[in-house]
Amino acid sequence: MKKLFLTLLMAFGLVGAASAAGAGIPLDPFPKQRSSDLAALQNGAKIFVNYCLNCHSAAFMRYNRLRDIGLTEEQIKGNLMFTTDKVGDTMRAALSPKLAKDLFGAAPPDLTLIARSRAQFAQGENSGPDYLYTFLRSYYRDPNTPTGWNNLAFPNVGMPHPLWEWQGMRVAKFEDRPDPHDASKKVSTFAGFEQTTPGTMTPAQYDQAIADLVAYLRWMAEPMRAQRIQLGVFVMIFLGIFTVIAYFLNKAYWKDVK
Repeated sequence: MKKLFLTLLMAFGLVGAASAAGAGIPLDPFPKQRSSDLAALQNGAKIFVNYCLNCHSAAFMRYNRLRDIGLTEEQIKGNLMFTTDKVGDTMRAALSPKLAKDLFGAAPPDLTLIARSRAQFAQGENSGPDYLYTFLRSYYRDPNTPTGWNNLAFPNVGMPHPLWEWQGMRVAKFEDRPDPHDASKKVSTFAGFEQTTPGTMTPAQYDQAIADLVAYLRWMAEPMRAQRIQLGVFVMIFLGIFTVIAYFLNKAYWKDVK
């Protein structure tokens, strides 16, 4: 019984820590309309394969499933398959788990369900994409970290900025402000970014590229989401019509009973 209690306590502690990690800064809203834009999903798939699949796998997603976002098998084979020759294979990282562990201390996590796994620790269905959208736009240079990079949404993150060439380099500015809970103390508060090196994209272009990538990650976590929602609407309409029919049928059946 004591072991069970300790296990549950540790589990709740881990959940709380994960929740706190995702709630360190206000999350920027992910533009949800990108999730239903096939061009955005296709561009997101391209970004994922070229910049994420080098280290991160998507072991529960097969390449041929990309046909669901409007890509032909020829397009998939010619533009998106770099780690396998079979279109029916799953998306495996080019980097071996053993080498990744030697380089980073741990194998990079699988990203198939990252949009949903992040959502479970926050409020709202869209919190996972909100977190990813904020995280990928919150990197800054920090000479005090081993990689030289840090992140507002994930302090002391182990992954360097994968898209720094697009966004450029910037530093975070912090100011000491009175603690809202104790006026006698001061806390270091984020005061904005300062661009030190321009990127190959404008801020608006970079935000759109990240939105496309997050849209793809959201789709990959639940490819049948749109169909599920559509089916749910049809079921609710059917139940509504059936309820009306059942009401009048019941009324007609019992009309002569006193």
